[in-house]
Amino acid sequence: ATLAEAEIANYPFTTIKPNRGIGFVKIACVDQEFNKQCNPREGYCLQHKRFVPFEMLDVAGLVPGAHQGLGRGNAFLSDLNEADALIHVIDVSGSVNEKGEAVEPLSYDPGEDIRFLEVELDMWYFGILQKGWEKFARQVQQEKTKVSVALAKQLSGLRVDQVMIEKTLEELHLHQKDLTAWNEDDLKKIAGILRKKTKPMILACNKVDIPGAFANFERLQKTFPHYMMIACSAESELALKEAAKHGMIDYIPGEKDFVIKNESKLNEAQKKGLDFIKKNMLEKYNSTGVQHVLDTMVLEVLKYIAIYPGGINNLVDSHGRVLPDCFLMPAKSTALDFAYRLHTDFGKKFIRAINVKTKMTIGRDHVLQHKDVVEIVSGK
Repeated sequence: ATLAEAEIANYPFTTIKPNRGIGFVKIACVDQEFNKQCNPREGYCLQHKRFVPFEMLDVAGLVPGAHQGLGRGNAFLSDLNEADALIHVIDVSGSVNEKGEAVEPLSYDPGEDIRFLEVELDMWYFGILQKGWEKFARQVQQEKTKVSVALAKQLSGLRVDQVMIEKTLEELHLHQKDLTAWNEDDLKKIAGILRKKTKPMILACNKVDIPGAFANFERLQKTFPHYMMIACSAESELALKEAAKHGMIDYIPGEKDFVIKNESKLNEAQKKGLDFIKKNMLEKYNSTGVQHVLDTMVLEVLKYIAIYPGGINNLVDSHGRVLPDCFLMPAKSTALDFAYRLHTDFGKKFIRAINVKTKMTIGRDHVLQHKDVVEIVSGK
């Protein structure tokens, strides 16, 4: 998804240190609305489909028992804590076991990977919650601190806030129960709910093009209905990107087709490979699934919006680039939030903003919409 240089293999701990890469979310570019062609400074634009960059972290393979220190153990789990959300890549063909070892396709149940990751993450949260619990509970009671405030402070490292805690306690009917009477089971339930709230997850069901893998995919959907699952083939996506890079085809990531530019330049193996991808991925699933995973995570799960800086009289920067920048912002971001995102001084000296599409002046508290183009007016 990122094209960062990382080893690709089926054996354990191929990725030891987390690989940082840039992924791209695809949106319909606003340049068409202005009858222009944009020139992105970061990311790229293909046929008015803008690919906006965001940071991704590829963390080392997890093994059962990580919360007890097995494999890379807690180092893995602390790597994960940087993430806003998780994409769990599963070999849905069942050709890699829980230790990362290659096995016969369909001989391993990929559902085991889903179960053990849930257990490891929940036990990691539980371990942090349980640490010094009795002392913590007594202190909260003695100081008469509000439970949700104290717990939010205790778990702030996991990006847990007071509202999350309050909703969780209500859901479990623990807001009426004395804190010192909470048992281990209560803490485990709290850990599980908070993990889902702070680390939303999509399952990228990879290798779905291997014979028999689709039956596994359907079974997993029935067994784990609470998860969003997307069928994908990373190998197909990589092959199409490579073919496009070498000028063999025109391909826009996430699209359901590609165009062969010059068939005479393709050898038989390449023709067969492209035909296989077309029949087994694009025609069946409308894409290779890889871009769909990224778009779904950023735009639907995390609900980010894309905002362009621009001028009401000018969409071009000093280098002649049209709409060079596009930023991903959290939902409900205001004009002032965007000003700060561009530069601290713009935020501090904010006067007003202008919606470039409507030419309307907007105030600091105006909530921005996906694909707004905004000019910030600030003092000197």
